[in-house]
This record gives sequence, structure tokens and C-alpha cells, in this order.
Amino acid sequence: MVPPSSDQETVDPLVSVVVPARNEAALLAACLESLLQQEGVNSEIIVVDDASSDGTRGIAEAFPVRVVSARPLAPGSTGKCNALATGVSLARGRWLLFTDADTFHRPGSLARALREAEEHQAALLSYSPEQEVRGFWQKAVMPVVFAELAVTYPPSKVSDPISPEAAANGQYLLVRRDAYDAAGGHAAIRGSLLEDVELARRIKGAGYVLRFRMGGDAVRTRMYHTFSQMREGWTKNFALLFPSPGRLAAKRGGEFAALAAGTAIAAAATFRGQWPVALTSALCTAGIYLQFRRRIRRAHFSRDAELAALFGLPVFAYLLLASARAHARGEVTWKGRTYSSPPAQVSRMASGAGPA
Repeated sequence: MVPPSSDQETVDPLVSVVVPARNEAALLAACLESLLQQEGVNSEIIVVDDASSDGTRGIAEAFPVRVVSARPLAPGSTGKCNALATGVSLARGRWLLFTDADTFHRPGSLARALREAEEHQAALLSYSPEQEVRGFWQKAVMPVVFAELAVTYPPSKVSDPISPEAAANGQYLLVRRDAYDAAGGHAAIRGSLLEDVELARRIKGAGYVLRFRMGGDAVRTRMYHTFSQMREGWTKNFALLFPSPGRLAAKRGGEFAALAAGTAIAAAATFRGQWPVALTSALCTAGIYLQFRRRIRRAHFSRDAELAALFGLPVFAYLLLASARAHARGEVTWKGRTYSSPPAQVSRMASGAGPA
């Protein structure tokens, strides 16, 4: 970030960075440090404390950023939409960068992102960050999730002005202020549980250009620290991201069953000397596995995560079903709050949007 000199203090920043933070004491400092080290861009940073009960606010106030409290949460509004709208109401930049407290921004990434948006004439540029995964279950599940998103919503289609596909990742969403306002901003989607995708859909629907790609060269994140956090987060999102979560759960669960059964049959047949059966089973299993591996590699995870992802298939199927059930009940929990999820919202988002 370029700090203003005495003769720049009255000049509006080019970019307003808005960071919503709810109980992010463990992660916020690293995020703010990386944002404050950005060079070549006149910017301001606004941290919106969303009723945190830990030390989030104190950590934010230790940095040279503006710290504000989110407005009281109105009925029908989601916490993140409310926090982001609060931040935008104070923002002065021609561009807005929405980014989460669990992100780390690589040096020079903001200046490069602005150039990229301008080169592609994009009113909204969103990166899917490099995902930092630790522990077996994160390495197993996260590649399956992001591979499925990449297949279901190809970034090339999202970035194509002719295609109706729209997607964004709220961990890094750079949007021109005029396009944001034209789409109604977060006030227009205040009840959305998938606000990044809904905002992208509205901006593209208003005739603006989107650009969406893998952005590991710009930003990385560790989304979840425990299995329960991962389960809660994807339970909130899956029914909104995938048009038919039950069908997809059956497909991926069946894929795992076929791989497991094929391997077991090939091993048993080999032990018994039944070579034709062993060879046939091995070839069929290898064919299924190669298709699986090609799909997983689109998610850009490490090789060890690719292997663990085999065991992520049944967990992914479970999370799809859990999400479908939660949304069918109309109660979705996230960060200590419970939101209603009308079926109309689920069907609209799943049929007309891409991944967050």
C-alpha cells in the first residue's frame, strides 16, 4: 500500500480494500501485514468487525487501517453481506477489493490485479486462491471440491461475455465501483448465503465483463483448520453451487465404490491365479482412476493431495447430501449464526451461478 504524503491526504484512494472479520484473531494479522506491504497502488484498508467475541478488533486496531463495527444485523440479512455493505458505505476508492481475513496477499499482487482487470476490460476480477491444506481430511476433500467446481463452472466460460455463466470467489474479488453500484451492491443481495457468486451474476447480467481464474500467483488461503469447520462451510455452500447435489453425490460415491471394488476384485483374482479376471478388473479400475486424476489435477493441488483425494470422494458425497438436507430444512449454520435458506434461493443460485 502506498501511504499518502501530506499533499495526497485529500486524494481519494484508487482501491478500497474491505476485510470483513468475525472472530478472526488467529488469522487477521498476517492478512493485514500482506495488504499493507502492497506497493504501487494508492489504497485504503477498512476492517469491519462483525460482532467478534475474540481479540479480532484489538488486532485490527494495532495496524494503520480503519476499523469499524458492522451495522446491527437486520432480519433477513446475512452477516457477511451486512459487514461488506458497512465497509463499502465508507469506501472512497474507484475500485473495491473484497478479501477475507484468512488470506495472504503476495507482494505486488494488487497492482498486477488492477493491470489485469484493465487489460481485459473486466469490471470484476476474481481469483480462486492457492488453497493451503493441512491434515489428511483437508488434503482428501479440498481437491475433490475444487476439481468439481472447475469442471462444473469452467473459468473460460465465466470470463466469456457471451456465456451466461457467472462465478466469483469472495476471498479475492476486485470490482469497479460503478459496476458494483449498478448491480445494487450487497444491499441488493443482503440475504444471500453465497454473496460473491450472486454479486458476480448481477454484475454480468448488467452487461459488465467478468474475469475469473486460478490465482495462486496472487493470493493464498487456509480456509479451514478443523474438519468441523470444513463440514460447516461446505454444508452452507454445496446446495447453492451444484444444481443436483443428490445426483452428484451418487455419481462420486459410485466412482469411489467402483475404484474400491475394482481394486479388491483384481487383488483377489491375482491371489487365486485368475489372470483374465485380474487383468480385466485392473484395466477397468485404471481407466476410472485416470479419469479421476485428470479431473483432480484441474484443481492445482500437490501430488500427495491427489492421492488422498481418492478417500475424499465419499466424504464429498456425504457433504453434498448434508448440504441438501440443511437447505431443505431451511436452516443453515455459519460462524455461530443460523440463517434461513428458502428453496427458491437454492434453485436460483444453483442454476444460474458458479463457484465461490
